[in-house]
Amino acid sequence: MTTDKGRAARGDKTRRAVLGDAHVDRANAATEPFDRPFQDFITQGAWGTVWSGDHLTRRERSMITIALLAALGHDEEVAMHVRATANTGTSAVDIREALMHVAIYAGLPAANRAFRIAKRELNAMRAARGE
Repeated sequence: MTTDKGRAARGDKTRRAVLGDAHVDRANAATEPFDRPFQDFITQGAWGTVWSGDHLTRRERSMITIALLAALGHDEEVAMHVRATANTGTSAVDIREALMHVAIYAGLPAANRAFRIAKRELNAMRAARGE
């Protein structure tokens, strides 16, 4: 059985691999005693368990996550996870296909908003690479 410390260490490693050290360092620096339990919960639950599982690939998890966040209208998180695709092996085509599912199963307005966010982030990522 994995201990809380084991899940936390695995979660931190996975979170850094997906979101990048700079993002995780900023989030950790902004953490205060008030939200420390919440940050621990995210690190262990989301990153140490769900994102660190053996069955799905990071690419698949990324696509699922983007679709769910888009369907729920969590715009900042959609943007963050689109940027994270640089680390997950998720392509622009994968994002498009996930958002097409959002359009059918969660509604056109949610997908339309998410497509705008994804295009903005993908264009910024290409520009940063000099493309």
